[in-house]
Amino acid sequence: MSTTAFITTASQLREDILHGRLRAGDRLKLADLARRYRTGYMPVREALRELQGQRLVEMSPNCGARVRGVDVQRVRNMFDVRIALEAMLARRAAERIRPSDIDRLHTVQKKLELSVQRHEYRAALVANHDFHRLVGEVADNDEALDILDMQWRLIPALWRSVGYARARFAAVISDHRQIIEALARRDQEASADITMSHAARARNDLLACLEDRAFSSSAK
Repeated sequence: MSTTAFITTASQLREDILHGRLRAGDRLKLADLARRYRTGYMPVREALRELQGQRLVEMSPNCGARVRGVDVQRVRNMFDVRIALEAMLARRAAERIRPSDIDRLHTVQKKLELSVQRHEYRAALVANHDFHRLVGEVADNDEALDILDMQWRLIPALWRSVGYARARFAAVISDHRQIIEALARRDQEASADITMSHAARARNDLLACLEDRAFSSSAK
């Protein structure tokens, strides 16, 4: 089995779940998924294990695999963890940051801003992830990054499921610039506070979009 086949299948299955094309409680049969994604059984099995780890799929010996999905409470819980960890990482990064790290953050930020200008929002989400991961790498806490990595695989997919908003990215760009400035000053408290506000705004925006989608679906 190629790694590419497994990654592609996991990504497609994740998108189908988060976009509601596969709903909570739906059974996930190997043969059906292999046909759906035009792949073999092994990539499907590995994709199911991956998404079980992300709590999007539940598996049992008697019932097989079913969609678990993501509800509003889970998103709140995820962001509670994300806000705490990213603030801690920003504070620690401010202690350790070097001029070369600031240069790298500026480079990633330019990619983000250029992607937004071009309305390439998928690329903007990638650049946003790269920005926050770079702050985490400077902080040098692999355990925290492992937890956040799992969330970073889910949250961009959730954003893709509800759509993009240019106004949302305008706030992201502004916050990132402030984070870079605080890190460059090695201001630990400001770095943490701005990062917390930034993540909290992302939580509130995403929850509002998810709740609007749920309301629209129930009204049909």
